Amino acid sequence: MVARLALDAMVWTGEGSPTLAERRKRLSEFRTSNRRPIDRKFVRSIFERDHPGTADEAVIEAFADAILALDDSVPTGTYVDMCANLPICDPTKISAPTLIMRGEYDGIASLADLLKFFELLPNPDKQFAVMPGIAHASFHQKNYAICYHILESFFSQPAPIYRGGHLRP
Repeated sequence: MVARLALDAMVWTGEGSPTLAERRKRLSEFRTSNRRPIDRKFVRSIFERDHPGTADEAVIEAFADAILALDDSVPTGTYVDMCANLPICDPTKISAPTLIMRGEYDGIASLADLLKFFELLPNPDKQFAVMPGIAHASFHQKNYAICYHILESFFSQPAPIYRGGHLRP
């Protein structure tokens, strides 16, 4: 039912992730509550954790203002999943053409881990893009236009005419 799939900021096993190694130290704390508190410092860390300077200061502040106006905590589920339940996705079961996008400075999704995932994708119509000057929060980075360019290219790619001896109808 999915014609083409794009994965950005994808985390597969978490292997080789310095950020997840640090979070795992607090796993028991994350499991004690369904929510964890957030503040402006936490929101800034989303943009500065992997590589300071990849996001515009005005974007960071606007994002923090918007999030903190809504709540002072967020669910802990994603942290628990990333620290204790990975992998939750089996690449061998993804039959759709797939694009994996990874920021050059992504501190959560290691390049080696994602390349292993990519190799296991069964559909030969697949692409892997490393986006320069981008960390984990791709679409909130100074180089966000690169993300849109890669996506537009992938989703507008013509269907193959030849597929190993069979012409498409």
